[in-house]
Amino acid sequence: TVLGIITGMMPLLVIFQIPAANHINRVGYRKFVLAGWSTRVCFIFLLALLPLTGAFLNPANRLALLLALLFCFNLSRGISSCAWMPWITALVPAELRGRYLARDMAVQSLSSFASLLVSAAALAGDAQRWQFSVVFGFSATMGTVSLLFLRRIPDIPTPSEPRVSTTRVPWLEMARFPPFRKLLLTVVCWSVAYGGVMAFTVAFLKARSNLSEGRILLICSVAFLGGVSSLGLLGSRFDRVGSKPVLSAAFAGWLAVMAGWVMLAGEVFTVSVVNVLVLQFFMGLLAALVILANNRLAMAIAPVMGRNHFLAIYSVVNNVTLGLSPIAWGLLIDAVGSRAPTWLGV
Repeated sequence: TVLGIITGMMPLLVIFQIPAANHINRVGYRKFVLAGWSTRVCFIFLLALLPLTGAFLNPANRLALLLALLFCFNLSRGISSCAWMPWITALVPAELRGRYLARDMAVQSLSSFASLLVSAAALAGDAQRWQFSVVFGFSATMGTVSLLFLRRIPDIPTPSEPRVSTTRVPWLEMARFPPFRKLLLTVVCWSVAYGGVMAFTVAFLKARSNLSEGRILLICSVAFLGGVSSLGLLGSRFDRVGSKPVLSAAFAGWLAVMAGWVMLAGEVFTVSVVNVLVLQFFMGLLAALVILANNRLAMAIAPVMGRNHFLAIYSVVNNVTLGLSPIAWGLLIDAVGSRAPTWLGV
């Protein structure tokens, strides 16, 4: 349950995109994102100092301060991220969005893979406090570098939307827009299934295998290599194939991957490095395909008028479900506990 709460904190706080969307047009895309991302980098620098407070803070106080800083970091991230998708949607032509999203996912996956390797190296052996400071410090430094590149992205004038002081944003009517409603239902079902998978497969490996934490971390990094391979699989073909065929194939693949985890848990197959590496690779690949296809659909469905609010609803529904899902799975796993009933030989 605690693992689920920590995992769900970041997506849950994306809910603040809803009130923040009202201020994007007044502030502007780049200034809005830059302000939020600069704030979150400041919190990472504070996190880097936290492990060094062991001389005068006990573990309980350090944990409370860690959770508070993580909350502030994710809050600033959640608020500022509402301007990102409208900005990119306006910046990238419709006929190139699939290619852009595929390359974007590949870069994110490569960066995550490299970050995981750096973290594994920094925390090798019996990790000391200063080693955690090194990891957070590396994150803060890379966050600062990202701000330099963010400032170089061309800004685009925000669309002028009619604003009447007595008129409220019709959030419910937007959510009921037929094609948008279907996309939201798809996203909710996907997020319920996917929300806790990555965290709890790690917990499963830690409990049911003889692998060390360092090796588990390296094995999990293979999922990001799967995400990178989505660029070679789709690339420029994404715009020609379309989102719905990609979603259908990816969901079918996910059923096969989850069947593999069920068989590992049921001891049909042994928990070996090879088996887990194959599952991790395809988890990363298929997750990347689903995220790409859903984002491209959201960009295509959201009308120009009210785009900020449509995309805010999409992000909030997606991320809130992703945030609640691991908490619910954690509660369920704790409720089941160590029970191992047998029924009809199963």
